[in-house]
Amino acid sequence: MDVAILGRIGYDLYSEEPHVKLPQVRRFSRYLGGSSANMAVGLSRLGAKVGMVSCLGTDSLSDFLVQFLEDERVETSHVQRIAGYLPSLCLTEVSPPDRFPQVFYRHDAVDTMLRATEPDLRYVAGGRMFVTNGTSLCASPSRESTYAALESAKRAGCRVVFDVDFRAMSWPSPTEAGQAVRLALPFIDVLIGNQPELRLVAGEEDLDRATASLRERVPLLVSKLGEAGTRVWQGADSVFLPPYSVEVVTTIGAGDGFASGFLYALLQGKPVTECLHYGNAAAAIVVSRLSCSEAMPTLAEVEEMIGSQKKAVGN
Repeated sequence: MDVAILGRIGYDLYSEEPHVKLPQVRRFSRYLGGSSANMAVGLSRLGAKVGMVSCLGTDSLSDFLVQFLEDERVETSHVQRIAGYLPSLCLTEVSPPDRFPQVFYRHDAVDTMLRATEPDLRYVAGGRMFVTNGTSLCASPSRESTYAALESAKRAGCRVVFDVDFRAMSWPSPTEAGQAVRLALPFIDVLIGNQPELRLVAGEEDLDRATASLRERVPLLVSKLGEAGTRVWQGADSVFLPPYSVEVVTTIGAGDGFASGFLYALLQGKPVTECLHYGNAAAAIVVSRLSCSEAMPTLAEVEEMIGSQKKAVGN
């Protein structure tokens, strides 16, 4: 296995009525969602061998989510099923280019009920890379399971990746979220976050101080700059890449697409600049389509976009 991913598998409903405010929307399309699950699909479509550690219910929506992952060649033998709980539900308004409000239903969401077993921890330690995110730390027992998996993966020599993925509705306060992620920093090799998330994790209001603090604590720091592009710090060196320009359908899932492309290239041993190209290309393709999981591109699509972009800018 190339990548083991621990985290939320959710159920998404996307509006089929562009520019209609969410309270008035009558028609939705359903998709698999959840940042971790989206990354699993994204990495699998690019060609990585991916498995998930997560928790779902015994309801019919959970059946759909498991089947979708299996159809995408994501290994699900370590996705637990617990009766009496439901997967997280998210409704999304689609008003491009910059309005995509979401409503989450996450009361006692089943992904927070994950109790990692010894076989789960061995499974995590068996991959080349382990990926998880901040939402997995938002409640017990998934919080303790996530810390145990981080420790197990690090001890086994896996490359440990952490996407901050701050969701305010999942936490009592941003301060508590930042504290939970800081406890994980000793295990992390690659930290991915946008600028507000980096400030949250560092516990610093000033972005420069936050970045400097995190650069000292993680080997590879990835800062998502939105419309400005992406920057990666590796030791004293940094690499910046502007975003790819595309017509936006929805920005939801852009970060998951970026992480999928970036981490796939990292698995292939590509230089950081090339990893950014793979990440930016995957993100650009995702934002040009509706949904997150079903919008994830194939390797051929990503490499075609990279080639077109480099040709356009003369590189």
